[in-house]
Parts: sequence; C-alpha cells; structure tokens
Amino acid sequence: MLYQLYETQRSLMEPFSDLAAAAAKVYANPLNLAGQNPFSQRISAAYDLMHRLGKDYEKPEFGLRTVSVDGVDIAIHERIELEKPFCQLRRFKRFSDDPKMLERTKNQPAVLIVAPLSGHYATLLRDTVKAMLRDHKVYITDWKNARLVPMSEGEFHLDDYVNYVQEFIRHVQNKYGNCHVMSVCQPTVPVLAAVSLMASRGEKTPLSMVMMGGPIDARKSPTAVNNLAMTKSHSWFENNVIYRVPTTFPGAGRRVYPGFLQHTGFVAMNPDHHAKSHYDYFKDLIKGDGASAEAHRKFYDEYNAVLDMDADYYLETIRVVFQDFALVNGTWEVKNPKGKPERVRPQDIKTTALLSVEGELDDISGSGQTQAVHSICTGVPKQLQRHYECKGAGHYGIFSGSRWREMVYPQVKAFILSHHTAPAQETAVAVKTAAPAPAPKKVAIPRKTAAKAPAKVAAKPVAAKTTPVKATAKKPVAKANTPVKAAATKRAKVAATPAPSTAAAGTAQEA
Repeated sequence: MLYQLYETQRSLMEPFSDLAAAAAKVYANPLNLAGQNPFSQRISAAYDLMHRLGKDYEKPEFGLRTVSVDGVDIAIHERIELEKPFCQLRRFKRFSDDPKMLERTKNQPAVLIVAPLSGHYATLLRDTVKAMLRDHKVYITDWKNARLVPMSEGEFHLDDYVNYVQEFIRHVQNKYGNCHVMSVCQPTVPVLAAVSLMASRGEKTPLSMVMMGGPIDARKSPTAVNNLAMTKSHSWFENNVIYRVPTTFPGAGRRVYPGFLQHTGFVAMNPDHHAKSHYDYFKDLIKGDGASAEAHRKFYDEYNAVLDMDADYYLETIRVVFQDFALVNGTWEVKNPKGKPERVRPQDIKTTALLSVEGELDDISGSGQTQAVHSICTGVPKQLQRHYECKGAGHYGIFSGSRWREMVYPQVKAFILSHHTAPAQETAVAVKTAAPAPAPKKVAIPRKTAAKAPAKVAAKPVAAKTTPVKATAKKPVAKANTPVKAAATKRAKVAATPAPSTAAAGTAQEA
C-alpha cells in the first residue's frame, strides 16, 4: 500500500514541480517584467530549488561521446552486447581514424566492470568508465529497474546474479581470449563467487580481479549500514521494506525493495550534509555562480535516480552477506543455471591476480572488509596479491572524483597491465616456444640439375638460393612448397600490397 501512496503523491506533485520550473525561468529572465523585480533572483532560485526537490528523477544516460587520450579524441559508441531479463551487458566501443592510436589501443586489456545493484543505476560509475576507457576496452553491467521487468520474466535471485556474471565473463573471454574483472561495492561478493565457481570447475578464470570497497567480510569495522542488516531479522526486512509494484508499471505485482525507500535511507545517513548542499545551491543561484550550480545538478541528478530491486535478490543478499557471512564461513552454495547447487570455494582460485581497494574514510564498507578477500583466496600466490588504501577517500571517492582519477586509477591501471598478456603477445610467445621441426638432410644438388630436383628439395632455403631464375621459371617452386612455406608466401604478398590509409579514406576503425 505504501508504494501506491507514494506514486499517488508523486503524480500530484508533478504538475506543481513543472510550474515551479517555469516560474524559475520567468523570474530569471531580465527581459521579462517579472525578471526586473529587485528580488527576482531570489524568487527564481527558490522556485528552481522547489522544482528539484519535487521532480521525478529518471535513469540518467552515460553520455560518453568521446574520450581524450594523449590529446587525441577517440569517439565512443555505446551499445548493448547481451540482453538479459534483469541486466544488459553494455560495451563502450572506441573508434579512431588515427593509425598510431589504433596501433596503441588494439591490444589493450579488456575489462568487465560489474556495477552495484544496490539502489543506484550503473551510471553512478560514469567517472570510473571514463577513466578506464583511456587505456582499456570497457564493458559494464547495466542492471534494470525491477519495476520495469514483467512478471512473465520470472524471479531474480542472488544465484542469478552470480550466473549472469559468469556468462558475461565468458562472453568477453570469447572475444579477447581472456579479460580482467572490476567490482565496485556490493558486487565484490557475487563476483568472487562467480570466479570461484569457474575455478572449481576448471574453467579459465580472469587474468585479474579488482575489488573496491565491498563487504567481503562485513564483520570487520561494521558501519551503520552493516549494523542495520545485522541487528534486524530476515522477517523484519520482508515485512517492512518489501512492497508490490503498482499497476502503472510493466512489472506490476512484482515484489521489490522500492527505490524511494532506498533513497530515503541514503539521505537519512547524512541529512545535515544534504540540507547544507541544497542551501549552498540556493545561494549559488542567487550569486549567479553557474558552475557550482551545475555541479550540484549533475551530482543530484545521479544521486536521486534510484531503481527498485527484486525482493528475492535483496533478502538473500542480506542473509548471505550480512547475517550468515556465508562467503567467509565457507557455507555458501549457489545454484547453477541447471538448478544444481555448487559450493563457493575461493581457495580454488589459483591464477587470477587480486587487488583490493579501500577508502580510508569509507562509511559504507568499513576498513578491512574488502581486504579480507586475501585471507580467503589462499590459492592465489602472494606475489599476485595486493592491497591499496586511498588516504582521505570516502566510499564514493575510490571510484569517482579527483581521488579516483589521481590516486586510485593509476594503481588499478598499473596492476591490470602488469598481469595482462595481449593476444598478439600470446601468439608470438607460442610461436617462439613451439618445438622446431627436425631439419631435413642436406643434399648436394648440381646447378645443372637443379630444375629436375625433387619438389621437396627445391623447397629448401639453400636450394632456392642456388637455383638459377630460369630453371625456377620452368617449374615454379611455389607449387612444390610445403603448407608452411605457402602460407608464408601468401603473407608476404599481402604485406607487399600497400594498405589503404585509414585517415585518407576518412573511415574510423575500432580502437
């Protein structure tokens, strides 16, 4: 019933919010009579603030059109690679018409960023994606608002989340041979479970995992968020925060943890901070400080946009992560797509490098909660493990803002690169380390009889050098070449053919 009441109230407020936006523009226009009022700036600011407090915030877009790399702008094409009922695997494909830039970026690491499903949309990691695009091929999980998923699509459980992550990892691996995985906050637990299950089955695991600010072991330095989850019973959450989606949405009837309740919880954690922020916005509008006002709008357009979470997924996360501590206790079992339960064993991970990142002032995932991943991944060699604590950073600072760009990202970039083997390099290593074919016996061939020599001998490098051109013309050596030599000849011909200039043709290729 609460969800229906909220939607009714929001619908009633919507026209007033729109009127407030119109009034703010009227009083802000100096050519209008109302705008010539000596208090017009204050009145406009008040209406603008009223509009923002009452408006409905929809899902923002990533809005990444280009990214600058060493002063060169690379075009970004955002597209959906995989479509699942509750998630989209989104790719940010880079294009450039600069040959040097194409050469530089073609063997860069492919990184799957697993965004949190904990209230906000994946666009919260816009700054993360933008920085990563400079040096990586980037994919991200874009979770859907549960109220927009019809009941016909079935339920969504924590097990489904883990299975989705495994499917996305395999998809990226199939394209590039292997990949790296980065999880931010909530997904550190299901991502670790996904990689652990792949390792237990003997599947190829990612080259590295970067785990940032997540509740691997929520018992360490518990925060207000942890305490709420640990002190309230499972039935309390089910009875107090779970509601059914109203009939006005495609997912009508689905049990969810509504986004508006989550947003209320976010604001309640720091009410004074948010009140001051809105008051500062009001003063910036009066002063005409457009830059500060726009920064406020950008932040709260993202912060106020929230999604509903499927009830089964949410309740299972509370139980597994914050009440049973099933991951660190070694008691967590995940059902695979066939419905068979499998035990999560992080100790089975052997070859995946592991980096944990924490913020010194994180008030959501306390100190030591993410670092605990090293104590349960005992199969990973110590030289492949690393922990980094960002001084002065809160929860959002480790993946967004100046501290992310200047302090955390260089660490992440260096770690991924140190554990990355590009496909071209893998091929070169394979060729170098392959066992050489046994050398054929040397046969002395007189010059006069070179044309009549057996094809096998004529294909030898020595014979090819001593054979006159005329004799070779009578019986082309190319016909007698072995498959390896023929392939080499073909490659030589292709290499000799001038390649069309990408820049001259005016077409952009994938970077």
